[in-house]
Amino acid sequence: MTRMRTMKEFSLIINGDSVATSDHFDVINPADKSVVARCPKATVEQLNEAIVAAKAAFPAWSALTYAERRAKLMQLADALEAKSNAFMTLLTQEQGKPIKGFAGLGAGFELGGTLAWIRSTASMELMPETIQDNEIAHIAIHRKALGVVGSITPWNYPLLMGIWHMIPALITGNTVIIKPSEMTPLTTLYFGKIAKDILPKGVLNVVTGAAGEIGEAMSSHKDIDKIVFTGSTPTGKAIMKSAANSLKRLTLELGGNDAGIVLADADIEAVAGKIFATAFINNGQTCAALKRLYVHESVHDQLCEALTNIAGSVKTGNGLDVDTDFGPLQNEKQLDIVKALAQDAKERGANFLCGGKVINETGYFYPITLVNNIQDGARLVDEEQFGPILPIIKFKDVEEAIASANRLAVGLGGSVWSTDIKRAQDVASRLECGTVWINNHAMVQPDAPFGGVKDSGFGVAFGEAGLKEFTSIQTMQTLKS
Repeated sequence: MTRMRTMKEFSLIINGDSVATSDHFDVINPADKSVVARCPKATVEQLNEAIVAAKAAFPAWSALTYAERRAKLMQLADALEAKSNAFMTLLTQEQGKPIKGFAGLGAGFELGGTLAWIRSTASMELMPETIQDNEIAHIAIHRKALGVVGSITPWNYPLLMGIWHMIPALITGNTVIIKPSEMTPLTTLYFGKIAKDILPKGVLNVVTGAAGEIGEAMSSHKDIDKIVFTGSTPTGKAIMKSAANSLKRLTLELGGNDAGIVLADADIEAVAGKIFATAFINNGQTCAALKRLYVHESVHDQLCEALTNIAGSVKTGNGLDVDTDFGPLQNEKQLDIVKALAQDAKERGANFLCGGKVINETGYFYPITLVNNIQDGARLVDEEQFGPILPIIKFKDVEEAIASANRLAVGLGGSVWSTDIKRAQDVASRLECGTVWINNHAMVQPDAPFGGVKDSGFGVAFGEAGLKEFTSIQTMQTLKS
């Protein structure tokens, strides 16, 4: 396939300008291990220039009304939509996800979600909240922008998660510096290239480079007022340490190992497709994907058979092929993790219903894999696999399943599958996680708050609660007598 010309022209975006660097690094296509593009590698000095620009742009941007900022963001969504095909191709080349994908959950899904999130979030507004208005005084709570927001994003949804960070920060009046993962920086740089001609100078800056250098400099910099980070729990803890000296605000959406509980009365024929899709969404490389499946013994065999049949009908391959359902894992390190967890399961005597063996080494491919006859304590159950391999654990009593679901240190999402909605809700309320779904999993939307508990982080995204994360409270009291 012929490469887009824009792929060869990536630059940092600082103060509304395209900025070249003296050093670069390769971005690898995980489907064939070829170099997609040479990416600019920012220096700490260039990061500092971006911070100065963002700080200088903040007063004027925050002084605009919501309507004025909204108009700019809606214009940005329209400009991105006009380049949809280019963005989808670039997503597939740098991240690996198929253009279409299983159940339509590929690059087109990410692009569509990106547009929906921009428009929905930009339509929101935090209004003053009156808590007293009588003959004595008027007291109202106002929300004020924080200042400069630093965004550090992961490699699994590079465009969509960047939007999740940027748009609520921008609509509430903050300016932004975003550092995408060095694994998948290109769609963010391309987005920045479009945004620089729409947003005022300095409002949005894009820097790319090594996480250990640029990311650490961001989290410790005194002139960045908030860090929003999506990624691993160890990195989140490191960011907290770096941010402590400046007491900057943090929103941390960290690792998860989501449990799904299938009760005895679940309609297996009705839910098998949803379970499969939400376990293997983005090839399993989704923070809130279903990663541990606890199934009542009475329906265990039926569900295993149904999931295995679906697995046998899908194709894993290069995402640029229109009939590909699942692409490669994004990088070799993640492939090695999945292989190691599978090997441990094999050594423990687990049963592989399908998959479990690499058959295509042209890229970082691993087949859709289902594993049963496995218990808590196995690495595949206890550790987040972040890949296309699902452990299925049989249980007898729901109390046993709830205890298993809650026993790990993480708590991002969870689900309960049942035809008895009231009972499912009762079980769901006992799960220690930030979001819980009934007869679904991993589905998020712009107006429903989402975040984790325990080692899965703190703070929330989406909806009014998500907007508030990017503001401080000012209580204004006016005496009337």
